[in-house]
Amino acid sequence: MSSCLGIYIEPNIIKYAKVTKERDILTVDSFGIKFYDKIGEAIKQIISDTYSYKTPISINLSEETYQYFSMFSLLNKNDLRKAIETEFESFCTEKGYNRNALETRYALVNDLDDKEKIKVVYISANKNTINTIMQPFTEYKVSTISPIGVSISNIANLKEKENILIINMEEKTTLTTIVDNKIYSVEKLEEGSSNVLDSINVKENSYSKAYEICKNSTIYTMEGKELQDEANEYLEDIMPTLYKIASGTQEILSNSTVKIDRIYLTGTLSVVNNIDLYFQEFFKTEKCEILKPFFIKDSLKINMKDYIEVNSAISLAMQGLEYGLKDMNFKQRTWKDDLNNIFASLNITTGKKDGENKQKEGKEGKDGKKKLSVDFSKFFRFDLKEKLDATERWLLRTAGGILFLTIIYSAFSMYLSYSINIKNIQVQEVEQDTLKQIAAVESDISKANTKTSEYEGLTENLKNIRSQVQDDERNKKAIPNLLTKIMFSIPQGVQVTSIENTSENRVIINAQSEKYEQLGYFKTVLKTQGILTNVVSTAGTKDGDLIRITIEGELP
Repeated sequence: MSSCLGIYIEPNIIKYAKVTKERDILTVDSFGIKFYDKIGEAIKQIISDTYSYKTPISINLSEETYQYFSMFSLLNKNDLRKAIETEFESFCTEKGYNRNALETRYALVNDLDDKEKIKVVYISANKNTINTIMQPFTEYKVSTISPIGVSISNIANLKEKENILIINMEEKTTLTTIVDNKIYSVEKLEEGSSNVLDSINVKENSYSKAYEICKNSTIYTMEGKELQDEANEYLEDIMPTLYKIASGTQEILSNSTVKIDRIYLTGTLSVVNNIDLYFQEFFKTEKCEILKPFFIKDSLKINMKDYIEVNSAISLAMQGLEYGLKDMNFKQRTWKDDLNNIFASLNITTGKKDGENKQKEGKEGKDGKKKLSVDFSKFFRFDLKEKLDATERWLLRTAGGILFLTIIYSAFSMYLSYSINIKNIQVQEVEQDTLKQIAAVESDISKANTKTSEYEGLTENLKNIRSQVQDDERNKKAIPNLLTKIMFSIPQGVQVTSIENTSENRVIINAQSEKYEQLGYFKTVLKTQGILTNVVSTAGTKDGDLIRITIEGELP
């Protein structure tokens, strides 16, 4: 029988579930949700409440990123690994990332778009982020750190030839696509439960109350629309986020070549009543339902909704019990982990009253697996009533020396580990202070840019006003200058009957004379002396002895 405590952590909320496995039977021993101000104290309380001081703990990764590469399926294992690493290093170079600062894992799945290729789901996380996650657990036994976008599939009832999508609406929403029982892709949406809880918390000043409000809220769908009562006054805080998640999922599915058969809903926002009916209105061809752990059966004694609230924690606990993708553990292995694995594979029995412990190989344990039982008294069996011979004295001295070295090594290791943790904390403090200073500088830069934009706008306005004033001054002088020039250049015998300024630069002159030549000469003077530009005129009409024409042009 083995157990694991799954702990899902996000700002202000911790979900936990302790899962026990006996043979193939899984049971949830304890579970719950805790709201916290100090994460260390909250974790300590959870460990105490679940009595998990020596139980392996599985926690969630955060701020991980996903990339996807395509590789030829004919590559052997070593060449494939090298090609994947080369592809990711090229990606880091292109984006300006430090490859050595990232911890990475990847999974392989058949590429649906090209049968001759393999799709690589490549996951990376910053090592500093992982160290920050581990800090509250230094006194406990963390066995697994895995991304929730991958581990959430552990609790789904996967069927062959059925493509499913899991929408996990936690702090941020993850969309996990599973094809042929394998993780095919993981997408992230910025919208999630944090948007809703933060909005309600502003009104209620309590995250726990905000969470309870979500649990007690009911969505009225188009098919069964009712008047909203006071219990649903917070839907205005809930519905915009749900709409963005649903529409964002629609957009991702429309751009995907995978045909989804079933959609599972889980996470904090899945506790909102009728949320499956709401999503069903967006997805007509895919069946939408709440994700339930496959090993928990419905009964009158079990409130399934309570389990669903901690789905993320249950899936993490199952990851620690070696369900799902075993290579998705982002915790770096230490010599202590290797030593624990060695002892886990050995069943050491000593101290029987009759002193007849026997070494038995191939014996089956309760779980049906063969175990090795070692009797150390077979190697060290002394009769203290008799005088020790040389061999026995040498064995005792050797055992004492080994014990002494082990104690010294353990003490040195503990001191070194303590020093490293202190240095890590100091580094984190310096990093946080640096980030604060950078944020302050960026804020100052932003303010300076804002002021610069304001000054540029004012300067542009002044230029426009100045240009307008100049145009007005020029227009004021343009007409008097025009009249003066016409007065000195009008030929004898030509009479100007009217001058009209129809637009900003357009001028229409009506003139008459007894002779065509005089009118033509007048038009030529206006054009050649630059009094008007783009000069055109009508053909002229005869009215008695007078010939009238209209001359049009533009002020220079």
